Amino acid sequence: MTDITTADVQRLAQLSSLQLSDDEATSLTEDIKNILNYVEQLSELNTDGVAPTYQVTDLENVWRSDDVDTYGLEREALLELAPDTLAHQIKVPKVL
Repeated sequence: MTDITTADVQRLAQLSSLQLSDDEATSLTEDIKNILNYVEQLSELNTDGVAPTYQVTDLENVWRSDDVDTYGLEREALLELAPDTLAHQIKVPKVL
């Protein structure tokens, strides 16, 4: 079992930019110990023969095909419409 001290909790609070009173740190120390004990219990379970489960809702990503559609317009024709171009790009004023 991992031993969590109040100093560990205070250090975590400092890293998280939190300010904890001594009572809060003591309470959190007990909570973290309980959480770690529970995780330790889970690691004792026999999971041999159990397939890993990554997704339980049977949802699948639906991706559209990545096809370029120019809508009948070519790059050169669009660049001709721009007021100013440079190196096949539209030149725009600097914005600060």
